[in-house]
Amino acid sequence: MDTPFTMDTFRENLHQKGIGAEASYDIIHCLQRLWTIPKEPKVFNDPIHGHIEIPPLLVRIIDTPEFQRLRNIKQLSGTYMVFPGASHNRFEHSLGVAYLAGELVKTLQEKQPKLKITKRDVLCVQIAGLCHDLGHGPFSHLYDGLFMNLLKEQKDPEEKKERSKKWTHEVASVKMLEHLVVKNHLEGVFWLSDLGDFQDALDFIGRLIMGGPIKEGEKDFLFQIVANKENGVDVDKWDYFARDSYYLGIGTSFDHRRLLKFVRVCTAIEDGKKHICYREKEAGNLYNMFYTRHLLHCRAYQHPVKNIIDHMIAEAFVAANDHFDIKGSQESSGSQNPQKISTAMNDMEAYAKLTDSVFDQILQSDEPGLKQAKKILQRVTCRELYHFIGESPPYKLDTISKDKLVKDMVSEVQEKNPELEFSPQDIVVHVITANYGNNSEDPLTNVYFYNKMDKRKAKKKEMDSLLLPQTFGEQVFRLYCKKRASLDAVKTAWKEILKNIKNGNLEK
Repeated sequence: MDTPFTMDTFRENLHQKGIGAEASYDIIHCLQRLWTIPKEPKVFNDPIHGHIEIPPLLVRIIDTPEFQRLRNIKQLSGTYMVFPGASHNRFEHSLGVAYLAGELVKTLQEKQPKLKITKRDVLCVQIAGLCHDLGHGPFSHLYDGLFMNLLKEQKDPEEKKERSKKWTHEVASVKMLEHLVVKNHLEGVFWLSDLGDFQDALDFIGRLIMGGPIKEGEKDFLFQIVANKENGVDVDKWDYFARDSYYLGIGTSFDHRRLLKFVRVCTAIEDGKKHICYREKEAGNLYNMFYTRHLLHCRAYQHPVKNIIDHMIAEAFVAANDHFDIKGSQESSGSQNPQKISTAMNDMEAYAKLTDSVFDQILQSDEPGLKQAKKILQRVTCRELYHFIGESPPYKLDTISKDKLVKDMVSEVQEKNPELEFSPQDIVVHVITANYGNNSEDPLTNVYFYNKMDKRKAKKKEMDSLLLPQTFGEQVFRLYCKKRASLDAVKTAWKEILKNIKNGNLEK
């Protein structure tokens, strides 16, 4: 009769094969982690949402090196160097979004059983919330925005206006999730969590992160929870508005907890589809949400000192790009394929190693090729920043040409100061856009509301008030000068440029 399998007999078999006690323990521990999940959720004490419960499967994802990487990526890039409290990272934001995604979908499940929201739906939405930012690079949006644009501008000046559409941090988030699951052998854990087919579940979660596309027969409204492409009202914003405001020390009046009390899925009168909707009286609260976005951009995200710090860090990364190797996945030959800072996202093994630590690695390096990048970062740490010259008056979106402004600035400086060596590379021009999230349009244009008397139908609604802005978007130019020797000449030229802007001579 065969001896029944137990961990004790398995340990004895390992011992008979000459495997020591410590090694046997490690093997058994790994096997147990591969095929078991905790029975109880884990409680995190979050400064924004209080004590939040995270389901066991999400805890297994959190306890991987690829997710822990988010502890080392600043939520607000260089803002910490201006607002000392803004030290929070993508890690805690991701936990917050996972929690809010779960709260929203479970609220709908409880209030509206006819929606037939399943346990699988709830878990997939929570995982999408947890993993939606896995693909962020060093200093978050600095990497996929400023750095990539500067790199493109340097390599191809003719296409400097056109951002690359092949890669976004959302795409990288989906790839990193797939990499994380395979590398940490979580396929069996997904199966044990009643998610059904492993690949189908990953595909569904990936599309929830991206906000689509939606397959026929799927619940459309689930795609409006983590990344709402229709109107921008999603739990990602709810968390980062609350979290950023808290760490920046900026008060807000938007209350996402109240919105959760009045959320429903209704059929829209306009298109006959199901949408996540809100009670009509919550229009004011939603305006506060979009105004919070505007406020945070004006006071923190687009702060002139923060912006030039980000720009200088991005410039340093560009200068370091060809001289900074990151070990990637192993090739068939056994060697590791090195990646640059700009190409690491093509290899998740390399990308998992790319965090804000690249700043200190460059700063502490003696590599000759990193000399220029190191010099720029030393200026950042010593607060020897590019000089802020000034800001233009606000103007309507896309009415003034940045290229013409730069050209006129250079011509003005060279004409008045022929002895001065001056080129477009000696100045930095930022186009700062301020809006409520919908360009110059009313932010509630695409939000659906229901009436207390009829909770089944919903329609779009504009808030009637004479106190609302007539336009919801504007732009300004900001000018910085890199060279102290050119400072006076640039300031004089800037005064002339401001006259041209006032007279409409820089319009497209």
